[in-house]
Amino acid sequence: MTEETPRRRPPKPQQRKQMLLRLDPAVHDALARWASDELRSANAQIEFLLRRALAEAGRLPGGAAPIPRRGRPPKAPGAE
Repeated sequence: MTEETPRRRPPKPQQRKQMLLRLDPAVHDALARWASDELRSANAQIEFLLRRALAEAGRLPGGAAPIPRRGRPPKAPGAE
């Protein structure tokens, strides 16, 4: 008889953290316009700016997952 090794479940993807952020209305409006110019949501723009600031300060953790891409996936080469 052989001993079966227990099956390992793949790790669950970490859920993104949620937080409440209070902003001055004028700052929010400026941020929303900037995000729109770059085709991002205001939330994605905030995360982009925070990550950039952390990287510039040398404080972005090496294990930080990249920002997930949103929208339709790119077409496969040769598919029409």
